[in-house]
Amino acid sequence: MSLSKLILKPGKEQSIKRFHPWVFSGAIQRAEGAAHDGDIVEVCDSKGQYLATGHCSEGSIAVRIFSFDGFDGSADFWVEKISNAYRLRKLLGFTDNSNTTIYRLIHGEGDGLPGLIVDIYGSTAVIQTHSAGMFEQRQIIADAIAKIYGDMISAIYDRGDEKVGGKGTGTQGEYLLGSKHETIALEHGCRFDVDWEGGQKTGFFIDQRENRKLLGDFAKGKKVLNTFCYTGGFSVYALKAGASLVHSLDSSQKALDLAVINAKLNGFEAPVHDVIKADAVEYMKQLKEDYDIIVLDPPAFAKHLSARHKAVQGYIRINEAAIKQIKPGGIIFTFSCSQVIDKKLFRDSIMAASINAGRKVRVLHQLHQPADHPVSIYHPEGEYLKGLVIEVE
Repeated sequence: MSLSKLILKPGKEQSIKRFHPWVFSGAIQRAEGAAHDGDIVEVCDSKGQYLATGHCSEGSIAVRIFSFDGFDGSADFWVEKISNAYRLRKLLGFTDNSNTTIYRLIHGEGDGLPGLIVDIYGSTAVIQTHSAGMFEQRQIIADAIAKIYGDMISAIYDRGDEKVGGKGTGTQGEYLLGSKHETIALEHGCRFDVDWEGGQKTGFFIDQRENRKLLGDFAKGKKVLNTFCYTGGFSVYALKAGASLVHSLDSSQKALDLAVINAKLNGFEAPVHDVIKADAVEYMKQLKEDYDIIVLDPPAFAKHLSARHKAVQGYIRINEAAIKQIKPGGIIFTFSCSQVIDKKLFRDSIMAASINAGRKVRVLHQLHQPADHPVSIYHPEGEYLKGLVIEVE
């Protein structure tokens, strides 16, 4: 298989030799052959020696590497890559688990497939691509998933018109195998109605699974406020754990409707569960309930380095409001899913919020994404989810 080659500048090969999966545009000296967005290219050092194979991309990340060992262009290559990811999920106990049927099969760089996300909801696999190259491979990826799972998967849905390289693909979502069917899936025995066709991400925030379970350990007999609730995941866990009152808060009516549906699926309605349509910060400035637990799980405040300072101010503002208002001895689960906010910066933001609020705060747990969202040791950027459980004295 003849591929175009991108030749690196002298000395720019070191990160690739350490298996970092990104090649930045400034590292490239020249191209040998045409290399367009989405094309499969070989990356070579300044002497022309092969280093890796990946998808050519527009923007600062010029190549997203999916192989350091060559690429023969066959379907078997993709079957082997996805089989490796499947074996890890089997080892983790996800592939045959009647209590949890929601998990991530492919987590981008963590599984050696940058630009590709595949989530499993019961017998449906949902594909989400974040690069033009992976988008072009969606059918061969679906075929590989079908081959590996056999009868365990009856439908494969491609999200379609995701943003790729800052542009829409121009396609609608489509089923690459089967059609829409039962949308109820399980997570630690909790039932959720997943909208993989129109919901955020692939329809559900799988990365908070273990953190939701931890919330349940605190929630019995407690009053809980779940801000930025989206589908009400944290709310359902709190309710099933025996919380005396749970309020799901979001500025989106669609999100609140989903939270109501999921609470009802698990047997909970008003008055033990209710929803509030409001801005989280404004609502917390004048709390009407003496909540024991507040969950702060906002969307990414910063997706690029240029927005990092503004994001930090956002985290300080929302955490300060919660720390000021929560009752003495209250617990706050607080998170950041912004990749450009590292663990230290997030922790420093919570400390600044605590200082501003003038209250004593202790860290009880340091939280992160679960094992089905693995992080390559050579790609620390993949560790995007940070969280703290804090007690306010």
